[in-house]
Amino acid sequence: MDRAPVLALDPILDDRGTRIIVCCGAGGVGKTTTAAALGVRAAERGRRVVVLTIDPARRLAQSMGIDSLDNTPRKVDGIKGSDGGELHAMMLDMKRTFDEIVEAHADPERARAILENPFYQSLSAGFAGTQEYMAMEKLGQLRARDAWDLIVVDTPPSRSALDFLDAPKRLGSFLDGRFIKLLMTPAKVGGRAGMKFLNVGMSMMTGTLGKLLGGQFLKDVQTFVVAMDTMFGGFRTRADATYRLLQAPGTAFLVVATPERDALREAAYFVERLAAEEMPLAGLVLNRVHGSGADRLSAERARAAAENLEEGRIVDQGGGKDGLRGSPATDPEPSELATAAVLPVSQAAPTAESTDETDVDVRHVTAGLLRLHAERMQVLSREQHTRDRFTALHPEVAVAEVAALPGDVHDLAGLRAIGDRLTGGHTPSP
Repeated sequence: MDRAPVLALDPILDDRGTRIIVCCGAGGVGKTTTAAALGVRAAERGRRVVVLTIDPARRLAQSMGIDSLDNTPRKVDGIKGSDGGELHAMMLDMKRTFDEIVEAHADPERARAILENPFYQSLSAGFAGTQEYMAMEKLGQLRARDAWDLIVVDTPPSRSALDFLDAPKRLGSFLDGRFIKLLMTPAKVGGRAGMKFLNVGMSMMTGTLGKLLGGQFLKDVQTFVVAMDTMFGGFRTRADATYRLLQAPGTAFLVVATPERDALREAAYFVERLAAEEMPLAGLVLNRVHGSGADRLSAERARAAAENLEEGRIVDQGGGKDGLRGSPATDPEPSELATAAVLPVSQAAPTAESTDETDVDVRHVTAGLLRLHAERMQVLSREQHTRDRFTALHPEVAVAEVAALPGDVHDLAGLRAIGDRLTGGHTPSP
């Protein structure tokens, strides 16, 4: 980690030129909490912020003091600070966002036909890539409204690392596919010629696809395509515009990970993919990093000390002697205790016989604590090795570490604590 530059997040939050922050990463690494914590901190530093989350869990809403989140931004109460800072939060409703697009870009009769179409209902509720595409659509809508000067996006938990970047391309491929073009042709030809072509085309397809999917399904698809024909270009145009917005200087991508092998492997892929797509990467947020206030005591020495305590090779020293436990001026360091513990009794120190059961219990408790410390030091060593591998591959990526918390975040105070750890600074006073 000595080779990795430190990611300074407060300057990014304070820069009025930063309009979009995108938190991306593998599932379960803390993207949602990171996005919310950044939103709270930015708002309390004077920004007008909206956090767009894709996480269906209720804990984010509860931590912000909101009963529930939906497709409409809701103001978060309890934000401290000056300069007019505000925080709004919302959770993407994939189907509702799709419905809003249809209602906004089609006349009432055609919109009703689309919304009631069975194929559309399936597409809007669970078609592969729909959630990612709708996240892009909602981001574009929020940016166009200009009601907020900072949008923080919690990206969808996708199977593939950057599905939300691929969604516009996949939608374009779907709309440009031969099957869709074939279904659109009868409507464009029109009249009896169109019906004749439709009959020929449908008879050809029902011979193969119809047996697998059913004739009614194909009819629903064709009806959907005809109704959506005038809207297809708009989908692609808006998706392209949002994609260019993500590449603009006002956007900052944060790759979120934990110090684990799989998470940092995904993070490395994110970094490389963002570079290939020419997306502006701000840095890596490394969540749940473990530490120890006694890291001078290695795992090996702690384990050896525990074994010697359990075997009775070291006992409490008698009162009134140098280096004793009872003398505040000469209390030994953990490393000194470990050194004594690994020595035979004859070399460790003058001893005093004790058969007191409490003394035995103390030795067992101490041995247990030493073993816990040894396990913690092993975790630290493994995390350090994993971080070193990532920074060796990407030494140019700035990193912000967030120390692991003992529990989950349940309120704004917890989000402030995360924001404080993210930035390495202090929450501004109200």
